[in-house]
Order: sequence, then C-alpha cells, then structure tokens
Amino acid sequence: MEAVQTRVEHPNFETVWAALQEVAEQQRETDRQIKDFNKRFGEFTNRFGEVVEHMIAPNLQEKFRELGLDFPKTNSNSIVSDVDNQIFLEVDITLENGDKAMLVEVKTKLTIEDIKEHEKRLEKMRTYANLHGDKRAFLGAMAGVVMTPNVKNYALEQGFYVIEPSGETFNITPPQGKPKEW
Repeated sequence: MEAVQTRVEHPNFETVWAALQEVAEQQRETDRQIKDFNKRFGEFTNRFGEVVEHMIAPNLQEKFRELGLDFPKTNSNSIVSDVDNQIFLEVDITLENGDKAMLVEVKTKLTIEDIKEHEKRLEKMRTYANLHGDKRAFLGAMAGVVMTPNVKNYALEQGFYVIEPSGETFNITPPQGKPKEW
C-alpha cells in the first residue's frame, strides 16, 4: 500500500492581511447598522414621550385642582441655561402659580434612575431660583406610561406625585405624607 501525500498550503501574509481587512470592514458595517438602529429607536421613544406629554399636559391643571393645587399657568419644555452659574436643566412640563411650581418629568418607561435625575433637576431649580430671588416652593411629579409597582412606590416615598394612565385618561397619586418641597 502506497502512502498518499497531501500538500497543505499555508496562507501567506498578504492573504491573511486581506482576510483581516475584510473582517474589520464587516465589523465596521455591523457597528454602523447598530448605531443607526439605536439612533432611530431613540428618536422613536423621544417622539412617543412627546405624544405622552401632549396627551396629559392639557388636563394636568384640572387634575391637580381636584387635589387642591391650583396652577393657572402651564409651560412645556422649559429650559434653564444659566451660563454664569453653570446651571442647566430642562423640564418637560411646568405648572405654576404665585406660590408654587410643579415640575413634571414624563417618561415612557419610568425607572428609579429617572426619579433620582428628577430630584437633581429640582435641586438645580431651587439653586437657580434662590440666585434670582424666586421664593416659590418647587414640587415634583413623575409621569410614566409604564412603571413597576416598585418604581411607583419609590417615587411616592421620595415625595413625588405620580401620574399614570388609567383607561382614556390618567390618575395622579399624591405622595405618602406631605409632598417634598424644594
């Protein structure tokens, strides 16, 4: 019986380099597609958040009035950009009267991190107001289309009003005890 010899071709540097370049290009294309998807998905969720804001904003004054809080003035997308004091913040919906202002953060899916961020936003607003002689009390509200009972309870425990959908309208749950004021 005769032994069969097989000849194995070893790739040279050029063929290995070309294969690596091709893999790198495929990875760049995959990364670009993922980045594009994430951008489009982010735009979609932002638009959905805007829809939610427009759904609840017109009725917020009436709903808070039912809770004994009268806010005759409503603003959407209020921005504070105080360059001199390095205070920057954006508020989805602001309800105001002469004594109080309610800062409402609207999220599609409310998380504990969102609540913590809103606390920071209210602290910044208090600092800004103090620097400008604004003595109003600031209250906070969290609006979410989707939230777990855990997240809702956390928001209430932090002194926030919680706004959530209920059928064709929405409900506002006041915080446990006295609402926190900033």
